[in-house]
Amino acid sequence: MLFWTIVKLCIKSLLANKLRSILAMLGIIIGVGAVISMLAIGAGAKKQIMDRISSMGTNLLIIRPGQSGSHGVTSGSYQNLKLTDAQAVLKEAAGIRRLAPVVSSSYQLKYLSKNTRCNVIGTSVTYLPIRDFSVERGRTFTESEVEGMARVAILGPVTVTNLFEKNDPIGETIKIKGINFTVVGVLKSKGDQGWSNPDDQAIIPYTTAMKQLLGVDYFREIDTQAQDGSDLTKVQEEIRQVLRKYHRIELSAPDDFEIRNQADIIQTVSQVSQTFTMLLGSIASISLLVGGIGIMNIMLVTVTERTREIGIRKAIGAKERNILLQFLIESIIISGLGGLIGAGAGIAAAKAIATFSAFTTEIQVQSVIIAITFSGMVGIFFGWYPARRAASLDPVEALRYE
Repeated sequence: MLFWTIVKLCIKSLLANKLRSILAMLGIIIGVGAVISMLAIGAGAKKQIMDRISSMGTNLLIIRPGQSGSHGVTSGSYQNLKLTDAQAVLKEAAGIRRLAPVVSSSYQLKYLSKNTRCNVIGTSVTYLPIRDFSVERGRTFTESEVEGMARVAILGPVTVTNLFEKNDPIGETIKIKGINFTVVGVLKSKGDQGWSNPDDQAIIPYTTAMKQLLGVDYFREIDTQAQDGSDLTKVQEEIRQVLRKYHRIELSAPDDFEIRNQADIIQTVSQVSQTFTMLLGSIASISLLVGGIGIMNIMLVTVTERTREIGIRKAIGAKERNILLQFLIESIIISGLGGLIGAGAGIAAAKAIATFSAFTTEIQVQSVIIAITFSGMVGIFFGWYPARRAASLDPVEALRYE
């Protein structure tokens, strides 16, 4: 009963000085709102990056030529990934589900009076399922077309729009490097991924690309997809041993190729994103600290103004713990209510950022709970000293205070 009486007194005291109470809350409101919105930006960035990595395909291992040079100076890349390497990996490395050799370069594509520049990828029919592409209209090219170096192309939806606008491209002829290619399919949109746009590209048989466009006999990379449930690290080591054997690399010599494990990429990105999120949250938490100092200042002023009240209450029998509890509860109400308002403001700010900017935000329930809890702890921490000071006042001296 006494506790609720103290709570009523606290609320009455705060309402008696509305402007002061609001100003004391303001620091907490801004702090909690900033923490929630910043953590939402960090979580959104992480989700966006993870989605982009996932859109590359699942269980993905990318084999690329190593860097050539000596004494720590890089002079270029080896041109050592050949068709025999791809065949050997597919045949001898355990756990491989699919494999696709890849060559690529940027070319000008032309259709009648329209032209656009995009990335042209030469690969096999397995590239689409490995990289999680699907054909929305038309078809993919066939194995026989790859073997016959057919001049066929699958276009991304952005490339189609640039060249054909709203017209149907299937069966139409485009020029790549002055060579005629027949459009046989259109990819389903994946969306712009920042560093590259998979919707703005042309995919053709790797045999055609190597012999008729690029004039090379080596690949830029070999994409492999491990079987479901496989240990990517073990599959990666299997590939490594096969390639070392075919490249005749001595035991003490380093690899002349590199293998990128999608699981390693995800782990690295996750760690970087977590660090980024913690940095944003830490910066925003500084405003919570400033808000706590503001609460302490207001409470110290309140104690000074109510010195005679404290003296009277002590004179009629109030104990130190009652006075301590009263001022501590006032501090907690200020910070707790400020935390709730700040949480609403933070959620609204995060949604507004996602709506009116290029940032993606993701509001996490745990971040809201942590921010509100932390604001309550700020109230206790910064309210303790003023409350303790009020409780320790001598009643005789307090009654003399003017």
